[in-house]
Amino acid sequence: MFKIFIVAVLLFIIYSLGVALFAFVKEGKNSDKMLKALTFRIALSIGLLIFMMLGAQFGLISPHGM
Repeated sequence: MFKIFIVAVLLFIIYSLGVALFAFVKEGKNSDKMLKALTFRIALSIGLLIFMMLGAQFGLISPHGM
């Protein structure tokens, strides 16, 4: 379940990046839609990083060592 959530959030991040690209191509650099999509993508990325760190801390996922 934990890994499915991670994959789902990664797909939302990619979707948000696609929305920002589409808004950039369609409306130009000063698009509010692009700004909101990129802000949402950054928030999702930071949230996912924190979520993964907590998952590793509580043993829900195990990081692979090199």
